[in-house]
Amino acid sequence: MSTPAVHVPVLLGRVTELLGPACAAEGAVLVDATLGLAGHSLALLDAHPGLRLVGLDRDPQARAEAAARIAAAGHADRVTLVPAVFDELPDVLDRLGLPEVQAVLFDLGVSSLQLDRPERGFSYAGDGPLDMRMDPGAPRSAADVVNTYPAAELARVLRVYGEERFASRIAAAIVRERAREPFSRTERLAHLVRDSIPAATRRTGGHPAKRTFQALRIEVNDELGALQRALPAALDALAVGGRIAVITFHSLEDRIVKQTLAAGATDRTPPELPVRLPEYGPVLRLLTRGGEGPGDDELAANPRAASARVRAAERIRRAA
Repeated sequence: MSTPAVHVPVLLGRVTELLGPACAAEGAVLVDATLGLAGHSLALLDAHPGLRLVGLDRDPQARAEAAARIAAAGHADRVTLVPAVFDELPDVLDRLGLPEVQAVLFDLGVSSLQLDRPERGFSYAGDGPLDMRMDPGAPRSAADVVNTYPAAELARVLRVYGEERFASRIAAAIVRERAREPFSRTERLAHLVRDSIPAATRRTGGHPAKRTFQALRIEVNDELGALQRALPAALDALAVGGRIAVITFHSLEDRIVKQTLAAGATDRTPPELPVRLPEYGPVLRLLTRGGEGPGDDELAANPRAASARVRAAERIRRAA
């Protein structure tokens, strides 16, 4: 399967609309904190000839394929690609001598490149090594988590990160089976999860291993921790008039984004004071009404977009 057929950027039209005003000025800088295959960034580079892109991604395969796409589109001279996790954003901007930027994009979760290659171990749909590392050089794989975590800690990961109702039952089955033989392949784990969930529950809600694989991926890559560190740093880097857009794929990510953006859009004048003080006023203006999802046409063309939500905000002043 060719890369263009695989990679369908979610909410592409809405994201380019939300970030467009901040990307339009000559010399504006867009940070794509989760570059992937650069679908959103390519659309913005095409639309704004004065835009510069700084693209972060820990996955060397993603960076290589993004670089090829960017070169093919004729934009290589306006792009800097950096091997980094998105919570390294302040260090990256400091090294590049960029005290502020005009736009930041986060497209969270697993990319098509990772999901569609069984050898990366992200998918429960086919057999592959139980890996799930976005950075293949990272020290901890999904097999390490599955084979070494105590039952209680495994259950916590599945319950909190996967919102899995049967977390304790699945964790107990994993511990029992790994004593017989350690887990090394995705198919064996997916079958065990399926068999651990009651048959009546398996009839709805998609593949029964979906939540377990999501939870393991989040744990292996510290996705929520990185997001909690990265979002405030990204907001601090935004120039006045700059914009941020964040695409999430599950409620845990969306909750972090919602709370962080809402805090920046809130007046913090102490309630006992009779008038609002400008220095306590909001630093952000929300650009979306809650988390906006895809329309029917996009869902028909790209079913993977079903759980996507985008939230966006504009910096309206510097913090006091």
